[in-house]
Amino acid sequence: MVRLTRRARTDDGVSAVLAGVASAAAAEVEDSLAVPPDPTAAAFFDVDNTMIRGASIYFFGKGMAGRGLITTKDLLRFGYQQLAFRVKGTENLEAVAEARDKALGLVAGKAVDEIVAYGEEIYDELMERRIWSGTRALAQQHLDAGQRVWLVTATPVELARIIAKRLGLTGALGTVSEVENGLYTGRLVGEPLHGPAKAEAVRALAEREGLDLARCTAYSDSANDVPMLSAVGHAVAINPDTALREEARLRGWDIRDFRTGRKAAKIGIPTAAGVGALTGGVIAGLALRRRHAGHGHLRQWAAAIHLRP
Repeated sequence: MVRLTRRARTDDGVSAVLAGVASAAAAEVEDSLAVPPDPTAAAFFDVDNTMIRGASIYFFGKGMAGRGLITTKDLLRFGYQQLAFRVKGTENLEAVAEARDKALGLVAGKAVDEIVAYGEEIYDELMERRIWSGTRALAQQHLDAGQRVWLVTATPVELARIIAKRLGLTGALGTVSEVENGLYTGRLVGEPLHGPAKAEAVRALAEREGLDLARCTAYSDSANDVPMLSAVGHAVAINPDTALREEARLRGWDIRDFRTGRKAAKIGIPTAAGVGALTGGVIAGLALRRRHAGHGHLRQWAAAIHLRP
């Protein structure tokens, strides 16, 4: 088996460092935040299929479609990409890049505050009930122990920050989009916070916050996050895909699976209910779109860390 921790090519490594450092540098630290009882330990949670069932960006797209703010074609294309990912357990990087570029083009000139407002509504409508209770309980255990807890995700951070705030977490690291005068420029700072870039963001945050990574814990469902999981002292595979399950067994990492009706042999393959839910979500979004008037676009967001008061 090819080791998942193999170093990336030089160009990819530079992009990962830039994305990670940009995400950590965009921190919003509240001066009044009390120093936690255990200031050198923290936990880092992936979002999609780790903290929430499915893809957070898909649910945001569904909510935007329900408001008439993205097209039927866009939603169907994204729904298909998500279904393909769930079946194959791998990402089509060309499709991801295409979706990213399209979203950045649509967001140019749009206000950050507008997107945040939509995100808050959509979280309450579509995402809150899809939070994994088991993962949420793990995050709370870290908080109860006086440790800080961050989400670390390729999801644009405005959405990630909303999820973190609703869950009472410390904050979120996510993909950084360029913003000028409160408006999106349509460009990213670095690349999406994905794969090695997550590990770089965690390292940069640890240096800034005085964290001892050997005392920290990271959680993810995907083999794409092995770099982040390897950067800390304690790694946990949550609802793991096939490759991560194998890697976790080889490395002796903990494995937690909160999915029902799943056996190890079926990891990476959606149940009929899962496929139906995804398809139904697309249809429901389209039906809602027909009932709402209005125009707009699917937006990309900036990234930052938002600390709870």
